[in-house]
Amino acid sequence: MAKSYRFDKGYTFDDVALVPQFNNVPSRTEPELDSWLTTKRKLGIPILCANMDTTISEELAEILIQKGSVPIYHRFTPDFAGQEEWVKKFGDKAFISCGIGKEKLKEVQKLFDMGAGGVCIDVAHGHSMQMLDFIEEIKKSHPEKEVIAGNVCTAMAYQDLVNAGADAVKVGVGPGAACTTRVITGFGVPQFSAIIECAKVAEKLRVPLIADGGIRTSKDVVLALAAGASSVMIGKLFALTEESAAEKKDGKAKFRGQASEDFQTDFYGGLKEKTVAEGVDFWAPISGSAKKLIDNLLGGLRSGLTYGGARNIKELQRKAEFVEVTNNYVSESHPRPGA
Repeated sequence: MAKSYRFDKGYTFDDVALVPQFNNVPSRTEPELDSWLTTKRKLGIPILCANMDTTISEELAEILIQKGSVPIYHRFTPDFAGQEEWVKKFGDKAFISCGIGKEKLKEVQKLFDMGAGGVCIDVAHGHSMQMLDFIEEIKKSHPEKEVIAGNVCTAMAYQDLVNAGADAVKVGVGPGAACTTRVITGFGVPQFSAIIECAKVAEKLRVPLIADGGIRTSKDVVLALAAGASSVMIGKLFALTEESAAEKKDGKAKFRGQASEDFQTDFYGGLKEKTVAEGVDFWAPISGSAKKLIDNLLGGLRSGLTYGGARNIKELQRKAEFVEVTNNYVSESHPRPGA
């Protein structure tokens, strides 16, 4: 018997637009931007810096805390002492990251005992038995600690991670600026569709969804939040700021995916046998300060909330009405000097 296939339509941020709603918000300064990072921890702003080696730094972490965000440290330190220093400096504000495995579990447990507030289990394909078992092991030994798990891009995967004990789930497979997973493997779900499908489960289970990847401007932040994300995680934009951990030279910063050959060579001495790179590295102009980046994103978000007739993110989500658009919409939406 021939197998039947289901061809659902998938949407990126450029494939949709929000329909303006009746607005009774008198000022763009009025909407509140607080949200939830996990089931236990609030955010003053719904913006996170990606936990990558060319993004998050101590200087950037300080700015994020000042602005109301929570910094999440990456897991690619030369030795375990790097993670320990992070926890010592930031205490229970500190979220650390880890991969999966027995040794990783021991390290996470030690960092928790030192005072780390939570962990981001950072796996490219997070919908696996290894992930579910790892979450359960962490929750057995430290039930009070917060677990962010990911990445996934389907409602079923989202629910499985929550059922295992995750306090928040990262959604996004392949939309990152330095990621080539979709090009290499053919797998992935367009980011807007991934968010909106997972959000249907998130709404019922009340476990925050972190939209990870694909954010280029405040427009994408508004769309992701309106679709049901509690926060957005941003890599490239933060990597290009003055305070990022990225290598800087001649007015440019180097951003790279953690599955890129450049990173794999630096950290592991080369690609592992029988594997290929699923990311790239590139140089781009330094954009300015992280404070300015955050202020610009939040300014656009506040404007978006007023167009949505919303005083907060929950109201934006409740009132959100989306339409599918064509490429002509994208052209029509941009300035056309001289056209």
